[in-house]
Amino acid sequence: MQSNLSGRFNILMIIILIIGILFICQLFNLQIVNGESYREQSENRLVREVKVTAPRGEIYDRYGKLMATNETGYSVNLYYTKISKEELNSNLLELTKILQKNGDKYYNNFPIDFENMTFTKSEESAKAWKTSNKIKENATVQETIDFFKEKYKVTTDDIDEVSKILPLRYEIASKGYSSFKSVVLAKDISKESMLEIEERGNELSGIVITTYPVRKYLTGSVAAHILGYVGKISSTEYEARKDKGYTANDIIGKSGIESSLEEQLKGTDGYARLEMDSDGQLTNKEETIESKMGNSVVLTIDLDLQTKAEEVLEKYVKNIQNAGFKDADSGSLVVLDTKTSEVLALASYPSYNPEDFTDGISNSEYQKYFEASDKPMFNRSIQGTYSPGSTFKMVTATAAIESGAIGIKEQILTKGVYDKGHKPACWIWRSYRTTHGYVDAEKALKVSCNYYFYDVGYRMGIDNLSKYASMYGLGTKTGIELPGETAGTLASKEYLNKLNERDGGNRQWMVADTLSAAIGQSY
Repeated sequence: MQSNLSGRFNILMIIILIIGILFICQLFNLQIVNGESYREQSENRLVREVKVTAPRGEIYDRYGKLMATNETGYSVNLYYTKISKEELNSNLLELTKILQKNGDKYYNNFPIDFENMTFTKSEESAKAWKTSNKIKENATVQETIDFFKEKYKVTTDDIDEVSKILPLRYEIASKGYSSFKSVVLAKDISKESMLEIEERGNELSGIVITTYPVRKYLTGSVAAHILGYVGKISSTEYEARKDKGYTANDIIGKSGIESSLEEQLKGTDGYARLEMDSDGQLTNKEETIESKMGNSVVLTIDLDLQTKAEEVLEKYVKNIQNAGFKDADSGSLVVLDTKTSEVLALASYPSYNPEDFTDGISNSEYQKYFEASDKPMFNRSIQGTYSPGSTFKMVTATAAIESGAIGIKEQILTKGVYDKGHKPACWIWRSYRTTHGYVDAEKALKVSCNYYFYDVGYRMGIDNLSKYASMYGLGTKTGIELPGETAGTLASKEYLNKLNERDGGNRQWMVADTLSAAIGQSY
């Protein structure tokens, strides 16, 4: 028994000894015999994992007509490689020539206009910028250029070449890059530029073309306030969504359906494995985790009707302006399905082009949209609050009948000028010095008789009027799936109390307030 155990132990020791000898031999082979070869391969091969942005879900109208989709965009990315600054400058110059030849732009946040040799910043901002970059405060444009030429080892004196190299070197320095983290030099470049850059990859060290989905709006400015637009996520938006998988470089819905249904439209990003040699040449690319497109959205909108509604609205506004009312520069038009309350068209004039925001908006476009007096970004159909005027008389009529203030067929003798409150006059009295005579609810609505609604408003009082108006849903949001909706206000004593609290006033509700509210005016 003991002899058998001893024999087994000896066999086990022999096996362990053999394994140890094999391990030592392999280690010797890796480190001594082929060590230099493996070391060279490791140093000459860099593997990077990059995000593959998922396409956003598409947006359709009620009949399946495509309104928003995606196209493949190409961006120019630069990784750090072990080349001299002079060679980097030469590569960047070649890159700009390729892009400009094909009408493409590269990022240029360098605050100098080389054509006019002026700073693009205000005098105060320019001083602060110089200080932050350790440039003397009173440095001229030329002195500033010379400072950066020396800093970035730009040896050419050709101002055209300098004007191409410095903005890209400044972009690289501002954003930072490494062997594993790229800096984006240009986005949404043409296919021609993409092909030439890839063909000349062995000349352009570290420069890699990547693809990404670009949002495309097939309807132009039509339905812009409904669809909304996308843009780079802000720091505030990122903080609120980082736990949901968002990154600081994501594109996110900023308004309209793009914003309200952001999490449904956003897809699931994938990842790709990039292999590059030490010279910055891409040797292999493989998508390790496939990206997944976001969910598509079908709207209640009828695109043909929406298009016609916007055409009619624009024409109507311009006709009013041509008639002499120059301040009438905007308007809205909404079409509902009376059986389902679905929104078939929702137009706001003036409008804008959502694609202007897709890859960042220029200063001139920003001013055109956000500083214009007619506010094209403002969705008047859901954000504007306006006195309803005579359309409110339907509410007043039903409130008076339901509250028992007047019978449905009961007639009132109208006298032109109402003798209570601020003694307001009916429109027909102001225009023709006549009256509507005896009217009941039906006729009062037909001829829009102010006198009738002054009287029934006075009879039932503001409390009843606001009660029934609330039952109609007025003074509250509709809950439409668009961001930024305004609830509006409803004339009532409670609303006046809120105004008093806000403004420190002590105004009491007056009969005149009730009379104005009855025809959809005042509060």
